[in-house]
Order: sequence, then C-alpha cells, then structure tokens
Amino acid sequence: MICCQTDPYLIQLIGERAEFEISLDTERIGEGLEQVHLHIRREEAGIPPQLQLVWTHPVRDIAGYWHPGAGRNRGLQVDWGEGNPSRGTSSAPVGCLFSGSGHNRLTFAWSDALNPVRFLAGVHEETAELHCSVTLFQEAAYPITDYRASLLLDTRNMEYTDSLRYVQEWWQRQTGYSPAAVPAAAKLPMYSTWYSFHQQVSPEEIEEQCRLAKELGFGAVIVDDGWQTEDGARGYAYCGDWEASSAKMPDMAAHVKRVQGMGMSYLLWYSVPFIGYRSKAWQRLQDKLLYRMDNMGAGVLDPRYPEVREYLTSIYEKAVAEWGLDGLKLDFVDNFRLPQGEHPANGEMTAPSSLPEGWDTASIQEGAHRLLSGVTGRLQKQKPGILIEFRQPYMGPLMRKYGNILRAADCPNDAVENRIRILDLRLLAGGTAVHSDMLMWHPEETAEQAALQIINVLFAVPQLSVRLDLLPERHMAMVRYWMGFWLMHRDILLEGRLHPRHPELLYPVVEALLQTKRLTVVYQADAIAVETPADTGNESSTHRKTTIQEWILVNGTSQNRLVVELHQEWTSIQMEITDCTGVVAQQKIDSLSPGLHSLPVPASGTVRIQMQPAHES
Repeated sequence: MICCQTDPYLIQLIGERAEFEISLDTERIGEGLEQVHLHIRREEAGIPPQLQLVWTHPVRDIAGYWHPGAGRNRGLQVDWGEGNPSRGTSSAPVGCLFSGSGHNRLTFAWSDALNPVRFLAGVHEETAELHCSVTLFQEAAYPITDYRASLLLDTRNMEYTDSLRYVQEWWQRQTGYSPAAVPAAAKLPMYSTWYSFHQQVSPEEIEEQCRLAKELGFGAVIVDDGWQTEDGARGYAYCGDWEASSAKMPDMAAHVKRVQGMGMSYLLWYSVPFIGYRSKAWQRLQDKLLYRMDNMGAGVLDPRYPEVREYLTSIYEKAVAEWGLDGLKLDFVDNFRLPQGEHPANGEMTAPSSLPEGWDTASIQEGAHRLLSGVTGRLQKQKPGILIEFRQPYMGPLMRKYGNILRAADCPNDAVENRIRILDLRLLAGGTAVHSDMLMWHPEETAEQAALQIINVLFAVPQLSVRLDLLPERHMAMVRYWMGFWLMHRDILLEGRLHPRHPELLYPVVEALLQTKRLTVVYQADAIAVETPADTGNESSTHRKTTIQEWILVNGTSQNRLVVELHQEWTSIQMEITDCTGVVAQQKIDSLSPGLHSLPVPASGTVRIQMQPAHES
C-alpha cells in the first residue's frame, strides 16, 4: 500500500502493483487546496491493475452530495454503494459535498476525464465518516507504459458553485482540454422538431414553424430524427446511410436555403454510433461493432477502427458541403462503451503490437476521442463557427472541446427536471452554451402553467418544440412575452454570476448577478423569504461588493404572491408587476421597510424593482 499525507487527509493507494512502478506526490496550491499526483510506469506495455485512491472525511455540517449524474437525488451515499462512473463520453469525474448553507465542505476531481473512473463518497455507519474513493481501471483496461493523473482536493469554505467553477477552470487549463469557441448563434433560442413532429417532418411544416419562431426571436432550427427515413417505428434500423428521404426531403439543399433565408441557422440530427440492420452500410460495417441492440434494430459502431471514424466524418462533411448546414446535433455518443459485464477483445493483450486487425488503439474512449476531435477539427476548417450540440450525460470537459452546445437530457413536459438538469450543466459548463431540453406542454394547459416550462429554464438557452401554428391565442401571447423577456435579460441569465440555492432541495431559488442588476427566480410554491442584502460582498470571499440598483423577480410558482425579506429600508421604489403574458398588473412608487413583504405578483408573473436604499450599509 502506498500512502501520502495532505492537509487534512491521509491518502492511500490500494491495489496490486502488477510489475508497475507507482508513486504518489502531493502539491499544495493554497489554503485548503491540494493536488495528489499519481504516476504509473512500466518498461513494456501491460494491462494496469485496478487501483483505488481512498481517504475519509467526517460527516460534519454536510447536507448533501452533488455530482454530474445526481439528478433528483442529492442525498449522501453509503460506503458499500457503487458510486458514480465517468468517462470521456459520459458524465465528469467530480463530486462535491456541501453544507446546508450551500458552502463547500469537500470538492474532489480527477484530471483524466477520458478514461473510465468511478467516484464514491459514502457514509461509513460505524464512524459517521465518509469513505471517499476514486477507482481506476475497474473496467477492462488497455495496455499502458506511462500514466499520469492528479486528484484535486478542495476544502475551502466557499459557495459550492465557486468550488465547482474552479474545477471546470482547472480542467480547462490542462493540455488538450481547451473548449471549442462558442459562436453567437449558439446563444439564441432554437426551435426543435422532435416533440412537435417526431419523425413525421416535411419541408413545408418545418418552414412554417421557422417563420413563426423567427418572429419570436429564435435563431435556429434543429431538424431531428425522421429526415433520413420513411419509417416511423422510432427505432434505428434505417440509420447509418444518412441520405435524405426522397419522400420527405426531395430537395434538402433548397429547403435548408429557404430556412436560412428567414435568418435561421439550420442543424440536422445524427445518431452517431448507430448502424441500422436495414441500412446499405450494414454489410460494410457489421463486423466493426462494439455490440448489437436487437430491440432497436441497430448495432453500435466501434470507434477503434479508423475506417469507422473516416466513414462517419466524411458523411458529416458531405452533408455540410452539399446541403449548406450550419450545425449538427450529434446524438448517443455515450454508447461508445462496452455493455456492463463484457470485456474487450484485447483483454489479454500485453503489447500494442497485439492490436486486432483494423484497430489503431486498444481504448474505446481513445477511439471516440479521435472520432469526435477529428469531426470537430475537420468541420470547423470546412465551416468556421459550425454549431455542434451534445446532450447529457455526455457533457464533461472533453465534450466541451468537441462541441459548443450542451443540452439537458430528455425530460418531456417536466419543467422541474429540466431546471435541475440545466443548472447541473451550468455549474461545469464554463462559457459553453447550455440549452434546455425541448419545451412542450398540453394545448389545454393554462397559460400560467405552460409558462412554467419556460420559467424553469430561464438560465439556459431555451429550445422549443410545440406546434406554434396550433397554440391557443393566450399561449402564443405568453410565449411572445417570455421569449422577449429572455432576450432582454439574456446577458445576466447567461453571463451573470450564477447562484442556484439549496441543491439538496433541487434549486428552489436561483439568481444571477451582473454589475448592479439582480435577477431572482423563485420556484418553491410555499412562502419563502428571498433574502436581498444591500450588496453581494457578504456572500462569498470571491464576490466584490456591488450595490444592487435593479432587481427583477420571477414568480415560478402557481401562487399569486412572492415573499421577500429586505435587510434595510428602500425608498422611492419604482415597481412594475406583470402577469404571464406581460400585461402590466400594477405600477407604483413606494417605500419598503426592513423585514418581510408579500408582493402581489401573479403566478408565472414578474416584478421589476428599481430602487435606491435609504442608506448604504
């Protein structure tokens, strides 16, 4: 067993050495911030043994555990649990233990975001300690001669959002992890055909939705599954050739040009790894698979074959060149893995020269990396500023290198789930554009309830997937108001300092700060006090003192009020209250004393307050 001492942890490395030289070294970056460097080497390539870095942390002032795949479960795990996996095309190697006040107690991250790794912070019942671990090479590994990676340990008493922001910046500084540039088009609302049309798309209907969406301020359309097939069975048996359906899309280039003539960018969907049993390409590629999905009528291509990578990349290049596309939605790349319990064909390999015929790497994740980085590089050279969308769970630091849009995973008609997923993305995304899952709702829903679909995703770029031509009149007025609201305030919504409060309660209050402007969205239905300090200087040592002059509150609940708490008196307040369609419900100039105030904000409405405090604190 190899050990090293950090402040305050004893880090142990557990596992057989298997003729590898293994070392651990520590590096103190600053108060409460350290790195543990792991180095594994061997003269001749060999399969590394499973290794585990372990340490303990007391369960003291800890309310929950955040990680990229937490979803609605922010509770503490158990030490006998499986933990949370991560690899280049799925999730990210980071976890954060936070207090009830939302402060960091321990954030830990692994520098190698490409290879499979498993994180665990589980309660040990006998001692009320968290047994923390990072497990390497648990999945069948490929031969190596030299491996280096680092464990980041952050125990600084700061907002959990700041500790996670540090992690994404730490990854970004590493060689080969620089994120792709984000063009302006990535930060404009997009219309998607998936929930509104599914596979039954046509040029005429797409163009009609684009015309209406453009009037609302949308900047792009994503045409999803269905353009490439006349089949409507929702499987993938006809994926792989990626030729436009002659019945549905008789002249794809002309159709794309008409949409672009409206001022809309055009993105097309591809299920990257899937090769359908009924595609023409099946005969050519059926022996170059990771596994088959008989229920979906398709196989998953193996990216370790250069032939596979070239085949896919050339398809995208041809589509961009011949149809004039502005971007691609590259889907299902998290399927570049082995099914659980299976082992790669190279499981007994001891040298790179033993690679099976046709492979140029033994690592699936390395093959996926070569594919995706090659696609990005060649398409960016072909069309600078091209839009590339990925969705959860493929959202880690390497995915930011390959694409410039990260979208929340599918959660149709689930406003709360959409909010959780986009905020989880925002915490690690840096400057990469984060998009909501496509918004949809029942046409008989009230406008106030339908508005909650938009309000819950205000801190992301909204994607919409309803039939705009069939919306009731009040729904359309609501959409027009909220899209205008989002466009008016997108500077603070996307670029402001983000504060998703209480992750253990699934972010019931979220706000952003930008210069002298504060925007707060309240999602919890019961009365709560939205604290409004005179400045942001007390919230975190990383925040500079800033006096708020404009405060916008959004009522993301079904109640007709918001309860706020003021810490000092505000005089000569100009207050404007609107309903969910933007109709002004009340305007007044008033003064508010310190304490609790119930503001008559309609459900799914807003209140804009311009204020000057009676005195500066």
